[in-house]
Amino acid sequence: MLLPLLTLPRALPLQSDRAPQETIPQTKEERELVRTLAQRYVKREKPVIPLSPAELKIHADKLIGYTGLDEKFGNYIAVVINSEASREALATVPFERRLLLLPKCLRVEDRCPAPFDEFGLLCKQCGLCTIQDLQNEAEKLGYAVLVAEGSALVMAIIQTGKIDAIIGVSCLSVLEKAFPYMEAAAIPGVAIPLLQDDCKDTAVDVEWVWEFIHLTSDDRTFRLDLEMVRAEVDTWFERDNLDELLGPGDSETERIGRDWLAKSGKRWRPFLVACAWRAMQENVEAPFPRDLKKLALAVECFHKASLIHDDIEDGDDLRYGEATVHALHGVPVALNVGDLLLGEGYRLIAETEAPPAVRADMVRIAAQGHRALCLGQGAELAWANNPVPLTPLQVAEIHRRKTAPAFEVALRIGAAFAGAAPELHTILTAYSEALGIAYQIHDDIDDLTNGDGDDLSAARPAFPLAIGYERAKGDDREVLEKIWRRAANLDATEAREVIERVGAVDRSKQMMESYKEQAIQTLTDVQNPSLKGLLRRVVSKIFGVEVKGWCSEFESRNGAVDTVATTVV
Repeated sequence: MLLPLLTLPRALPLQSDRAPQETIPQTKEERELVRTLAQRYVKREKPVIPLSPAELKIHADKLIGYTGLDEKFGNYIAVVINSEASREALATVPFERRLLLLPKCLRVEDRCPAPFDEFGLLCKQCGLCTIQDLQNEAEKLGYAVLVAEGSALVMAIIQTGKIDAIIGVSCLSVLEKAFPYMEAAAIPGVAIPLLQDDCKDTAVDVEWVWEFIHLTSDDRTFRLDLEMVRAEVDTWFERDNLDELLGPGDSETERIGRDWLAKSGKRWRPFLVACAWRAMQENVEAPFPRDLKKLALAVECFHKASLIHDDIEDGDDLRYGEATVHALHGVPVALNVGDLLLGEGYRLIAETEAPPAVRADMVRIAAQGHRALCLGQGAELAWANNPVPLTPLQVAEIHRRKTAPAFEVALRIGAAFAGAAPELHTILTAYSEALGIAYQIHDDIDDLTNGDGDDLSAARPAFPLAIGYERAKGDDREVLEKIWRRAANLDATEAREVIERVGAVDRSKQMMESYKEQAIQTLTDVQNPSLKGLLRRVVSKIFGVEVKGWCSEFESRNGAVDTVATTVV
């Protein structure tokens, strides 16, 4: 069943009023960085499981030495290394031969109606915590699920011979004690630490748990290097390749349009076209056909055209840190270039050698997305003519219309070209809506400290502003009211301080995580394991941490030269 996308989803319990574990990174960015570095370490060092506690400490110390990670996270790093080293082995174990072990402290203790028996918690499906979602999804796949603690119980289950792999969620101290049992059992064990260790109303990185629950060797893409796919997609936008794919174009209007297409940017949309198509191929290493490249280029044409028009409508003179098209060439030329790119996008789709019905579907998908985007931008322009404070739900609706269609068009065109069934298109629509809102919230948060197109200075609807206005009182509320009403004397610097002070940024991050979880849950009914696995990974890729290189000591040993650099995408 698809989740409703026009209501704010239940917030993940990623924050707590209690003191967190000092031995676990407390921001998602830091945890993702540790995981990314651990994955690269495992790929290069190839540690052999099962790993003893002593071996794990050696590996953790080496990774800390290579990267400069904080030594206080040593035990956490060891747990992550063990999980990443067990990834390949876990993927080969059928779902029905796996055990998901969840701690009862994930429940909301004061309100939980579930009783206990000798095997643990008997969930009543009340929806107050994440246990219900994780248990239902795992059991549907075929897992055995226990909501309990205790190594004796786990060992008894292992000794039945019916379990060949374990995914365990627990506090770090319990995981440390459990490692000897996991080693003795000699079966793959993936461990995911809780974010608190006081045994009541705790939290876990749900996205991480979901990823391992669904990991399977049936997903032909789970070893696929998404960074290599992104790098290849980027080459399609090099000027020579653009000219080859688009054909002759000698006019000044075409030159400006192609220069704009070649500008940097994240290029998530053509990347999604490529991912959707590739995941549905028997051979996931097959080269991308020329028509697929045209479709990816078409989707970017639509996106870059919308940016030209947005910049004119919003009065922005900077994009990617450089002058916008209308700032360089004037509004009339910019409007015309944007219109040209729209035409080029439809032309590229129509010129593919796909079957006529598929070409018609792809044109229809693009047109529907184009229409939705214009309606979303129209809603924002209508607000600008009569600016009033908006609720987070109203801002989410604008984001759904403005940002989600671009993700939807990219995924559905890639899937349509690969021969997707209608049921899959319904799921991709729901996935794109949640992903698009999460992506825009991420941008809204980033804009608070980014002078390029800052939403507060430009007085545009944004999630932190909406949440801040709901929470602020007195003079603070008046400061944000001026932003909402686009007053002549608005103070963006003071507004940022108010938004930070009332906790609106942290709340926005929680909502972003909730929409990311919602995107993941829409994939429940995807029947193609490769597409399902890849779309789960795409969520982490879009919002994750990109690591380039290592420290000089490690690089000198491995023949590389870069230093460690991290970028939150």
